[in-house]
Amino acid sequence: MSQTQSQSSTIGVSMAGVGAFAPKRVVTNEEISTLVETSDEWIVSRTGIKTRHMVSGDETVASLAIGAAKEALASAGMSGEEIDLIIVASSTSETVYPAVSCQVQLAIGAKKAAGFDMALACSGFVYSVVIASQFLKTGMYKNALVIGADVHTRVVDWSDRNTCILFGDGAGAAILSAHPGEPDQFLSANLHLDGSKGPELTLYQTLKNCPLVEEKPEVNPYLYMNGKEMFKFAVGIVPSSIRESLEQAGLRIEDIDYLVLHQANIRIMQAMTEKLGIPKEKLIANLDKYGNTSAASIPLALNEAVLDGRIQPGQVILLCGFGAGAAWGSTILRWTCVDQRLKSSQNAQQTLVSSP
Repeated sequence: MSQTQSQSSTIGVSMAGVGAFAPKRVVTNEEISTLVETSDEWIVSRTGIKTRHMVSGDETVASLAIGAAKEALASAGMSGEEIDLIIVASSTSETVYPAVSCQVQLAIGAKKAAGFDMALACSGFVYSVVIASQFLKTGMYKNALVIGADVHTRVVDWSDRNTCILFGDGAGAAILSAHPGEPDQFLSANLHLDGSKGPELTLYQTLKNCPLVEEKPEVNPYLYMNGKEMFKFAVGIVPSSIRESLEQAGLRIEDIDYLVLHQANIRIMQAMTEKLGIPKEKLIANLDKYGNTSAASIPLALNEAVLDGRIQPGQVILLCGFGAGAAWGSTILRWTCVDQRLKSSQNAQQTLVSSP
C-alpha cells in the first residue's frame, strides 16, 4: 500500500466543542459550617474549595447533562441531529433506566444517535472520551457527544464533615468528530483499574430483597471515603499514567501546554504536579468555585479555560482522571477547536460598537 493510500484510509479524531452547566444555587463554606463543625479557613486550607453549586428542587443529573450538551453543541456550531453517539459518564443518576443518554438524546433531537451510560465516578469522563475516540476511528460514527454529570450532594452524609465539604454538582460535555484522511489529534491514551482499592471509596444502592427471602444486610446509605488512602493512591500511582501517555505520544512534560486533572482536592493536585515537575501555571483548576464534581470536573475546568482564552488552537492538552474503583487514565490531545460561542460573542461586541 502506498503512503497516500495509507493516509487516506486513516481516520483522525479531534475535539470539536466543549460545554458545561451547573446549578444556579451556590453554597459557601460559611453555609456548610451551619451543618457541621467547620469553617471557611479550615475547608480552604485542606481542600482549596470556597464554594460549590448544588441541585435543588427537581433538578437532576439529566437536566444538568442536557444543559452541558446544548453548550457543547453551541461551541461546535452543530445541531443535535449531527450527533450519532452519546456517552454519559455518571454514578449518581436518579434513574437506572431510562439511561441519562436516552434523556439527552430526546432533549437535543439527536434522532440517529446510539448511546449508553458509564458509571466510573471521577474517571468516567476520560474513559468516555477515549472510548468515543475509538468508535470514531473505526468509522462507525462521525460525531460523538461525551458528557460527565454527577450530583453527589444527594448522596453524602451531611453530618460527616470529612466528605460533605468536598462535593458539588455539575455537568460538562465535549463533542468529538471524525475526519477521514486527516491526522489524529488524540496523541495517546491509557486506562487502568485496581479493584483492590474499591473499598476505599464506595457508594452503595440501598435496595431490599423480596419479602419471601432472607433480608439483605444493611449497608452505609451514604458515600464513604478513606481520604488518606485515596490521597496516597492518587499521588503515588496516577502520575505514572501521565508519564505513560507522554511516552506513547513521544512528548516530554515540557511539551504540555495545560494539564487538566480531576478536581478532587487542591493538595492532591499540587502534590501530583510537583512530583511530575509541572509548573503551577500549566495546571487548570476551578476547584475553588465548584468543589469535587466527580465525572463533571474535567470538562467543567476545560470549558472554563476555553472561554477565558487560556486554551488556544495548536496547544497540547493533557486530561487525567482518577478516583473510585480504583480507576484512572489519561489522554493527550492537540487542541484544534475554534469555539463558536466566542465568535458569536465577538460578533455581538463588534455590532454593538459599530451601532449608531
